Amino acid sequence: MISTRLVALLLALAGIGAILAIPARADDDRRAGYYYPEPKSSEVYVARATMLQQASRTLRIGFLTGLTNKQLAAPYPPQFAVFAKGDDADRMIIVALADGQFSTLYRARALLAQLTAMMRGTDLFRQMGVDDFFTFFDMAKMFGFKEIVISDGENFAHRIEIE
Repeated sequence: MISTRLVALLLALAGIGAILAIPARADDDRRAGYYYPEPKSSEVYVARATMLQQASRTLRIGFLTGLTNKQLAAPYPPQFAVFAKGDDADRMIIVALADGQFSTLYRARALLAQLTAMMRGTDLFRQMGVDDFFTFFDMAKMFGFKEIVISDGENFAHRIEIE
């Protein structure tokens, strides 16, 4: 079976690619295989929060830079890297930096729960006056993230689509 990418490449080489547009598959993820393995599981989170009007690429990158700086200021090495990808930096990627971390969905969810607890303790969260039932996913939605992928950086990856 010929893939849609191969057909698009052949059409482009033949000079007729512009005539027949072949859309990329929705699950096409160019980051899989580079930053993390192909996710074997996924879920959709319907956020309770709405995106902030001021949500932007700059705000998302600033949020993750702040999270990274907080990790780097700790007296121990960071346990994970967190960064944004995509033209609008609306894809959050979280990758473990040590073996054995986030190697199961349960460990990944434990980290996400910990991030929720950490987020609830910030001045920003309190200043925004949002309810205590908001999660890290809700905060991600507020900043305009559309997706989070969490991985052990070796074999496991899980994708969360945020609606």
